[in-house]
Amino acid sequence: MARFIEVEVEAGGNCDYSLHRVFSVVDEPRRVMHVEAPGRRDEVSMVEVTGWSADGPCPAYAAIVEDSGEGHALLIYGGDDGIRTRPLGSETPWSLTDPAQTGEPCLLLDKSTPFVPAP
Repeated sequence: MARFIEVEVEAGGNCDYSLHRVFSVVDEPRRVMHVEAPGRRDEVSMVEVTGWSADGPCPAYAAIVEDSGEGHALLIYGGDDGIRTRPLGSETPWSLTDPAQTGEPCLLLDKSTPFVPAP
């Protein structure tokens, strides 16, 4: 039986646009702490990641999913308000007002993208 992940995020304080998409899961989702992702200037680096909800930070997850354009992809997803990323090693708390942090509904990356699972 197929399993699915539904990402439904409305535009708001964390991200500027809404997304509603259902993904077919290829492997078991795992909590994630860091992922290699493009930044604001399209530079690729390892960043910290957290899920985001109305209550603030929550767990973020990584899962290999089916993607019609690429075959399989790495999905990084989190709470009802999406995910947030910040530079690796940042000492500032997670915040919607920190300009060094970025909010997204989710990330859909190449399936070979490196990530660090949570312990």
